[in-house]
Amino acid sequence: MKYGISSISVIPVRKESSEQSEMLTQLLFGEVFKIILEKEKWCKIETAFDNYLGWIDKKTATFITETEYGKHLSAKINYTGKLVNQARRISDESTVYLPFGAVLYDFKVRKSTFVFLGEEYELLSDVFKKKGSVRDSVVVAAGSMLSCPYLWGGRNPFGIDCSGFTQLVYKVNDVALPRDASQQVEMGRTLNFLNEAKPGDLAFFDNDEGAIVHVGILLGHNKIIHSSGKVRTDVVDHQGIFNVDLKRYTHKLRVIKTVL
Repeated sequence: MKYGISSISVIPVRKESSEQSEMLTQLLFGEVFKIILEKEKWCKIETAFDNYLGWIDKKTATFITETEYGKHLSAKINYTGKLVNQARRISDESTVYLPFGAVLYDFKVRKSTFVFLGEEYELLSDVFKKKGSVRDSVVVAAGSMLSCPYLWGGRNPFGIDCSGFTQLVYKVNDVALPRDASQQVEMGRTLNFLNEAKPGDLAFFDNDEGAIVHVGILLGHNKIIHSSGKVRTDVVDHQGIFNVDLKRYTHKLRVIKTVL
């Protein structure tokens, strides 16, 4: 089996081996994966973080050995903390741009450096720092992404879907969630009433057929932050999400879960 790592800001992961195929998710800088199959210019991969399957363009993959893959999985990691982050490679002073939640290995706080594929980089912005409790930190991280645009399959500040948003916010707080809302709803403990929920808990919403199609992060005081058109806050009650701009309910509440 072959292994790889994302050495660029964002790699689209598609449903089929075609540029026209639906984008299911994205790999961010520093995330590692297994290569299940190679087909012409495409690689079918399984992501290490959430075991997601999809196809990437082979030229976007940086191949690593099985030993390197294992070292990356066990290495000390940090995450970039700004929506857009800049890093400078020490050897040639070239610049790379990294999205919120990019993975940094062996970060040295005093020097603000990290090592990537044997090269030392200086981070010119900040790593993500937890703010208070995990719940508080989840809420702060979520709020930092307000107004980021919606994109089906997106996991970065320039385009992110509802479950990509919840996954990324939890990820930088060292809490692993699966990729899709239909998978995330299987996590944690069910709460019977909205007033039992605490800030940072997850609310899930279904369609007329009963399928889970949306997820957001509860903020308390009947507020929710979620990605719908953009990352935004709205009112939530036992019926669902009331869009304050449209003046109507847009999502029907199905279940509330706590995983924190």
